[in-house]
Amino acid sequence: MNKKYYQLTILYFFTMFSVAGQENDITGKLFSTYEKYQEPSISERRIKHDDIQPLIAKIGEDSRFQVNKVGESIEGRSLSLISIGTGTTNVFLWSQMHGDEPTATQAIFDILHFLSSDDLQQEKDEILKNLKLHFLPMLNPDGAQVYKRRNALGIDINRDALMLQSPEGRTLKRVRDSLDAKFGFNLHDQSTYYNAERTNKPATISYLAPAFNYEKEINEVRGDAMKVIVFMNRIIQNYAPGQVGRYNDDFEPRAFGDNIQKWGTSAILIESGGYKDDVEKQFIRKLNYVSILSAIYTIAKENYKDISISEYEEIPQNDRKLFDLKLKGVIYNLLDKQYQLDIGIHRNEVDIPNKNSFYYSSRVADQGDLSTFYGYDVLEAEEYTIKPGKVYPNILKNIEELSQLKVMEILKSGYTYIRVENIPEKKRFSEWPIHIIGPSYKVSKFDLQVGINPTFLLEKDGENEFAIINGFLINLSTGDGKFKNALILR
Repeated sequence: MNKKYYQLTILYFFTMFSVAGQENDITGKLFSTYEKYQEPSISERRIKHDDIQPLIAKIGEDSRFQVNKVGESIEGRSLSLISIGTGTTNVFLWSQMHGDEPTATQAIFDILHFLSSDDLQQEKDEILKNLKLHFLPMLNPDGAQVYKRRNALGIDINRDALMLQSPEGRTLKRVRDSLDAKFGFNLHDQSTYYNAERTNKPATISYLAPAFNYEKEINEVRGDAMKVIVFMNRIIQNYAPGQVGRYNDDFEPRAFGDNIQKWGTSAILIESGGYKDDVEKQFIRKLNYVSILSAIYTIAKENYKDISISEYEEIPQNDRKLFDLKLKGVIYNLLDKQYQLDIGIHRNEVDIPNKNSFYYSSRVADQGDLSTFYGYDVLEAEEYTIKPGKVYPNILKNIEELSQLKVMEILKSGYTYIRVENIPEKKRFSEWPIHIIGPSYKVSKFDLQVGINPTFLLEKDGENEFAIINGFLINLSTGDGKFKNALILR
């Protein structure tokens, strides 16, 4: 080997290991100190425009930040751009262009708290002297108000990059153009039912460097986005190994990400998916905080330039094969014959009007051979037989009388419904693990089909060992389970 070439090779690897060490160091510090900067007032997903206005106002009191109103939504809610830094390279981050995708909005305020602190000053100086950061949190406040994907006009802002029919879309385009940002972070949430392809692991974070044409060519702009994504993937692997996915990169000519890539900004799509037992996505919020800040640091240091884009293609594709609960090989009797099948259950969230909360109304999402599908929770049910639940024979006067009953014993006896005479009009769900039905409600004959509410018992050797109530698995011997709510049926 040529001596000079050998020396250059050694220098290259030394540089790479040195860079990795520096970046891992800041990442570890960000992760271990996160709770210090987490904004406590927005800890649930259903945040609204009014929730973030005091936070923006407080940030505006800090002279290091510039806060400007850059537009309004259809219903007149303000859109604010928060900027910090003195560098010549602009980095633009926007969140919640879909109103029901708030995780990154929360993370943005955590990032802003960190940037206003006195900690990790050397790393922050490196960021702020080389970059100017611009944050536009909650691009779709009208959608956020009702926790819906689309804006008040009923259109998907992320399909408005060409027509620019919405004021929110026009604002995004105008701000991007005025900044001519080198990097743009397009921050979203995705379904919790996505998994990393051919694995049982949820796609907790998914990435995409959107294509800018149908040919999916890779120029320097898109290549730089891929390099930063590779870097972020390495970070997430430390905290959620195997739980990163990659979106399909088919060109969508109406989408903002694809067009922003075309307009010359390296666009990085980040989607927050699911993580077991993280209903409000607060751990995923932390992963956003750590990975985005680390990415900003590597952009400031320009270390991303040394990363090979070949690793981008190694990130598993997104797939959609997860259930909240999967029952494997359960026995089902139909017309005096036994069948063995898998059942996949989804727990759907139903918003409670005028409140920042929800309840669950579950459905059988699929049944049959689900051997290529996975579950956040899985029960090996080959020895269990489905038994339809019955209506409890005694009628209660009101819901409060449930507290006088041993509900677990009632379930063991095969009852999954209980009739109540007086149900409050606005009451929508039951905190007890048994469905409450009105005086005249008729429970349909049990027929296991896709779409039904999954409520039944699992019997083994003549004993009811488990109950499935509204899609929640309850161990009738121990009472264990992750039960949230049953339904009220009038």
